[in-house]
Amino acid sequence: MAREGYQTKLTALEEDVLYMSEVVLERLRMGLSALEQKDEDLAWEVIEGDDEVNQLYLELEQECIDLLSLQQPVASDLRFIAASFKIITDLERIADLATNLGDYTLQAERDLYPDVDTQGIGDAVVEMVERAMEAYEQEDADACFVIADSDDEIDERCEIASGTVVRDLIETEVDDGTTEKEVEELMQDVSRLLLTIRDLERVGDHAVNIAARTLYMVENSDELIY
Repeated sequence: MAREGYQTKLTALEEDVLYMSEVVLERLRMGLSALEQKDEDLAWEVIEGDDEVNQLYLELEQECIDLLSLQQPVASDLRFIAASFKIITDLERIADLATNLGDYTLQAERDLYPDVDTQGIGDAVVEMVERAMEAYEQEDADACFVIADSDDEIDERCEIASGTVVRDLIETEVDDGTTEKEVEELMQDVSRLLLTIRDLERVGDHAVNIAARTLYMVENSDELIY
């Protein structure tokens, strides 16, 4: 009976990790929508919702600790618990990056570079996280490699986007009629956009981390762990 109870707790942990991922993905989508629509109310909802994610993280962390201390886990269970703990850490950091998007929304007053497709990049990294969590749920080792490979495309898109911003900044003419305030606002806009691109790239990195830990959980392979 004790072992059956232990397996039930392992199943509950998986369900809780998947629930946390749903919450985090919703926060990420909301952050992207807030940024696109310049919706300050939605931005505040994302920012204030970070406490819920942090609480979920702490509760799941304790679940992992309790499972490790209940009895000596067999190797596969130990990998599952360890992988789950690392995955909730990545999910918590993704939620932090979503909160950043909310902050950027509150600071944004204009679209300086409408040709930079941050929304397209955002949609792509959301899909990466979704697929990474599906791989975790389905114990799909093959999918882990596909997710890791797709990060190269995200990195390239982010590099191109950042390069566009920097190149346009260099080519922007600042003459004697440009006020100090206008220059300051320009630099703030550029900085915010570059930070947005960087944060979206980091979301992709966390999706790869989730895939890497899933591969470790399923096949005891550290091939994707950096």
